[in-house]
Amino acid sequence: MSNPETEEETTAEPAEEEIKETTEEAAETEESTTAEEEAETAEPEAPEAPAAEAEEAAPGEEEIEVVEEKIYTIPLRHVWVVTPRGKRAPRAVRDVRNYVARHMKSEEVAVSNESNNQLWARSINKPPRKITVRAVKDKEGKVIIYPSKGA
Repeated sequence: MSNPETEEETTAEPAEEEIKETTEEAAETEESTTAEEEAETAEPEAPEAPAAEAEEAAPGEEEIEVVEEKIYTIPLRHVWVVTPRGKRAPRAVRDVRNYVARHMKSEEVAVSNESNNQLWARSINKPPRKITVRAVKDKEGKVIIYPSKGA
């Protein structure tokens, strides 16, 4: 018959070895991160870019070469009158697109997320009665609709 005390001792020894190994690995990673931090601080810092350039090159946004930019206040009253209650917001988005396409003389019109959120803010049933937007046309003829800065 086996003694339970001896079995416990044999199982406890490998666990202690694993703990020692993990602490050694953690110490090695700490040493490597401190060496990396020292290398980063030792490098001379690059001169900062002017504030105007930093604002223009916002992360996640492409720079658009603007050819034409106009601000329109688009009436959406007829959407409330003509369209059934459950289809008003999608109709308002289509009407905004058509209005801007007609006035900017372009086939390609995209609505930005911010403008879309303004149209859908009060759900599908109650879009705004009018919306002020800023339409930006690039050199390729594509128009993007942004909300007006004043609105």
